[in-house]
Amino acid sequence: MRELLLGLGLGLGAGLSPGALLSLVITASLRGGFPAGLRIACVPLLSDLPVVLLTIAAVGALPEAFLRGLSLAGGAYVVFLGVQGLRDARTAEPPRPGDGVPAQVLRGVVVNMLNPHPWLFWATVGAPIFVAAWDAGPAGAVAFVFGFYLILVGSKVGLAGLIGAGRHRVGVRGYRLLLAASSLLLAGAGVVLIVSGLT
Repeated sequence: MRELLLGLGLGLGAGLSPGALLSLVITASLRGGFPAGLRIACVPLLSDLPVVLLTIAAVGALPEAFLRGLSLAGGAYVVFLGVQGLRDARTAEPPRPGDGVPAQVLRGVVVNMLNPHPWLFWATVGAPIFVAAWDAGPAGAVAFVFGFYLILVGSKVGLAGLIGAGRHRVGVRGYRLLLAASSLLLAGAGVVLIVSGLT
């Protein structure tokens, strides 16, 4: 249950945090409605597999002390992202049509694979949690990955649905509130990771 909740929390924070893929989802939804936004929202299911496998394979061979260090570094990084997201949320503006972000799945996959955030997340946060959970039992590790991607993709799908169904209903204020809420959750998840690394 702990791993599932941690995956859900990190997934929501990652799903709604400002970044290239979120911009792609919003812009695609503004341009082509929900179907276009849905396709881009599902990009992590295509692009993250090599990232996850490579980082888990590398982290799985590391000593426990190094994993604790990674957990501390990852927690600090997640707290930093949460604080940065809170700061950015005050003045964030949703992308508008014509911003030049391509709404195509292949380009979305390339953008996401070249984005350092998934690599940093899985190398410093996701893989250490997965390996530690796997050592205790595969069910916890699977629950973490399932919860993470359920909310990571689901939050983007939900945002695409909101924008596609009523593009005029998601204004600047709503966008900023979503970013602020996800940033708070992200910072909280980072604190949990730091405590885990210390104990």
